[in-house]
Amino acid sequence: MNKEWISTEHIIMIVTAVLVGTMARIFTVKEDFRQYPSFPNGYLIQLVTGFIAASLGAVAIPALMTKNFVAVTFLALAIQQFRDVRKAERESLKDLEDTEYAYRGAAYIDGISKTFEARNYFALIVSFTTSLTIQLVNTKYNWINILAGILVGFIVFYILKRFSKGKTIGDIAEVERGTVTIKDSELFVEGIFISNLLGFDHASDLFEKEGIAVIIKPNEEHLRITLDNFGQRQAALFEATKAIGVKRYHFFRRDFEKGGFIITLVPIIKDIDRLIEAVKKTPLLESTKKSKATMDTNLAGKK
Repeated sequence: MNKEWISTEHIIMIVTAVLVGTMARIFTVKEDFRQYPSFPNGYLIQLVTGFIAASLGAVAIPALMTKNFVAVTFLALAIQQFRDVRKAERESLKDLEDTEYAYRGAAYIDGISKTFEARNYFALIVSFTTSLTIQLVNTKYNWINILAGILVGFIVFYILKRFSKGKTIGDIAEVERGTVTIKDSELFVEGIFISNLLGFDHASDLFEKEGIAVIIKPNEEHLRITLDNFGQRQAALFEATKAIGVKRYHFFRRDFEKGGFIITLVPIIKDIDRLIEAVKKTPLLESTKKSKATMDTNLAGKK
């Protein structure tokens, strides 16, 4: 019985592509200020799915070269699996909502789950282009083929990473310290009414002594649309409470006159700089983004 063995060239191609694709996934899995994914189980899940994605991208070219078209259909199956990863991520984060200081909110959870799905496509695309480059270069020197594949793979990874990089609140708004004051059990920040829920003297004294606040002001008028979105404000509150904790009470309130909003709380760690940094680095949610150029064009067309 004749056995068909995979060629040495194809083995080199697949191994190189899998390694480059997996590295691309590793570079995008990091425990940042949002502390997600968690260490170590969150890392393991994301790295394993990244390895699988890289493997699928790596074998596509050898499968086509050997006319094994059935194997290529696994790419369609992979896309469905990555969608399931997004669904599982969304359900997991929703299950944790009641355990947090403040809710992430449905919009923020949707954005996080989409991000993790997209990063698996990073691994697949980078692996595929690495494999394709090695096949196209195809010199008699394997080390030249490998270097060319690695170079193109990382260039593609850089382009994808730049393309998918989103903005943060700090890119569109100023985040400044706010002054907390209590007047007859009512809470104000910079003279703006926040809440009248501080009915007990103990609560009022606690907020007056330990409460801190930040004011988020949009850089341009049209950016008020983004900052006034409830999901965006909820995401900022979540990151604020995650960064410094909550001893008791947390509020956010829109500034109807100047735009933007205010976050105030009694933190576990009283560090205003950390609070400001956390709010600045809160990602802008895809569901809140509006293109001013597109809006202007649409308005002009209706005149």
